[in-house]
Amino acid sequence: MLLIACSAITTISADPSAAPKKKPESVIFTLNAIIQKFGLNEGQVYSVNRNPNTGIIESSTKIVPFHCKANHMQNDNVLNAVAINFPKDEPLAYQFLHVQPGSNEMFSLKVISNDGTSQSTQRIRTNKNQEMWLMCCKNPENPQLRDAYAIVWEHTDEIDGTIYMISSLRPDIYTKNLETSKRTFKIEGRVDANIKDSLYNIYIAESAEALEAIGDDDYVACVPVINKRFEFQTELDRPMVGRLRCIFPDGKLCSAWINLDFVPGETYRITVHNGYYDEDRDFERRVGRNSGRSLLNDRQKRGIDDVVPIELSDNATYIGPVKVEDSPSFKPSEVQKMQLKPIMELAEMKIEEIKSLYQRLDAKNVSWANKGAIFDNITKKNKELDKQFQDVIKVVKGIKMPKNEESQAWSELYKEILEFYTEQNKGLTRMLGQAQLPKSAQKTQETINKLIQKYMNEMSKMLMQ
Repeated sequence: MLLIACSAITTISADPSAAPKKKPESVIFTLNAIIQKFGLNEGQVYSVNRNPNTGIIESSTKIVPFHCKANHMQNDNVLNAVAINFPKDEPLAYQFLHVQPGSNEMFSLKVISNDGTSQSTQRIRTNKNQEMWLMCCKNPENPQLRDAYAIVWEHTDEIDGTIYMISSLRPDIYTKNLETSKRTFKIEGRVDANIKDSLYNIYIAESAEALEAIGDDDYVACVPVINKRFEFQTELDRPMVGRLRCIFPDGKLCSAWINLDFVPGETYRITVHNGYYDEDRDFERRVGRNSGRSLLNDRQKRGIDDVVPIELSDNATYIGPVKVEDSPSFKPSEVQKMQLKPIMELAEMKIEEIKSLYQRLDAKNVSWANKGAIFDNITKKNKELDKQFQDVIKVVKGIKMPKNEESQAWSELYKEILEFYTEQNKGLTRMLGQAQLPKSAQKTQETINKLIQKYMNEMSKMLMQ
């Protein structure tokens, strides 16, 4: 459940090629120099993976083998440069490793992408005759990423080695999500463009008999449609059955519904029309009603007679896309509702004020002094926004949530907060890289980085509970 819809800042004037600060520049320069002089075309790997929803890079991999005569590398002082520059940049690393030939220690890196749901392993040091230098750093533009730089080689009369430059989601944050993804069942729904936005109740039962006996008020979630799309997910230890049922504008349930198999690790994609729906044929064939493994009975498999969508009420109280008074998974008291509404509105107002300040920096004929004042104001507003976020978190901690949904709720909340701060940090890095700006701009970025680290730590602690 999203608690705050933080819009990414897109108005910062920036040069996308500008180099970010606080990267291990000496190590990067040395590795690129080796690639340029001794790198082999055969066996190279280069890949980039972007989040399909945000377009933000979640992982990138550059692997280049190299080969040369030992005396050529010695004459060019390449190995000495590696031995000098890795320790030189070591203060920027949170993981640093040098393994000499003869050691039995092998080493691999986890590469996590797809918002934490995909993982692969990249083997780095594969035999005891290799020497390895490796360092892992936080990505300066997006602290949710880890940048890994490594070089390994085997030293005989000829030198054969490989250089690795890999950015990916930080395993300490996303491994937990990866472990739970194998138990996650998800519904990804669309609503026909010709019907109005609607709400759907979600029901879950252990068997067809239990689903038949389920009460109208025994739903586990109330899912809204936003921009003709809706989504629900839950953690399951075993296959179960479920139901998707519409609510009329007067609050009455539709007399028809959609029955589905709920299978861990699977996603059901559905499009609802006026009176019928498009089923997920691949799902139904593999694990659903046509697979021979369905838990639904024959009558439940036959489908529905009608699906009637409804329009959301304009006077409802919302927290993100979740309608407070209708969600059984998220039950604030009346006092908590009264506490949340003003601080949510104030947080959204602060976000708009910050975006407006960045837009003012783009205005023509902005004086040096005015730019300094704008950056000071951005710093101030972000500190005020931090207080609003903390007030929201304090109230949400007291709200009743099911254990199987609590982790997801906190993860979504902190990810929205971090995305807002991270977009600011990326824009500031590019601005500072392309133009001389007042010292207050650096102070603003320092404040943003501290806030990013603060909420990264909070998110990690919350997810580990």
